[in-house]
Amino acid sequence: MSPTAFGDRCTVLVSLLLIGSSLTAPQMAVQAASQTIVENSAEGITNGVNRIIGGIISYARWPASSPAAPHGLCLVGAPRLTDRIGPVLPGGRTVAVRRATAAGATGGDCDIIFLGRMPVADRQRLIAWVRGRPVLTITDDDPDCSFGAMFCLSSGPRKISFSVNLDAIGRGPLRIDPRVLKIGSDDGEAR
Repeated sequence: MSPTAFGDRCTVLVSLLLIGSSLTAPQMAVQAASQTIVENSAEGITNGVNRIIGGIISYARWPASSPAAPHGLCLVGAPRLTDRIGPVLPGGRTVAVRRATAAGATGGDCDIIFLGRMPVADRQRLIAWVRGRPVLTITDDDPDCSFGAMFCLSSGPRKISFSVNLDAIGRGPLRIDPRVLKIGSDDGEAR
């Protein structure tokens, strides 16, 4: 891509960079990564969020006993970063997105639960219900990634970042490829 084309591009995403891991609570390891958005607009943020979510989903492996793709994503609560959740998956695969209540998300057709702002009691019930089940959890309402979701998105000036809650991932049958920390481009290479 020429420098001019690069400059004209509204939204350019750069590879995630591993920025370290920290111990945030006893027996809970959180791994942090970051993805930069060149355009700091609602559309740029929406595109970045959807690309990160799609990348996370593409690195998740459900048990063989789980239904085959397309997976269903249940949106529970009010997302903070964008209300237009529509994961972008490599290879043109799709995810069926629907809004659900906290009680409705436990009905069995949610392979992925995106947790927005919601009452603490509802969040705690959902996280407790997910443990031991093949359900991927992502939130944008827990910047410290301490409430039990597997992946936690947050934003700062001109960037979206996410944290991986290794403890939450370890409590369920989903397998997350360690290369999830390299999300950033469709082919896994830096641009």
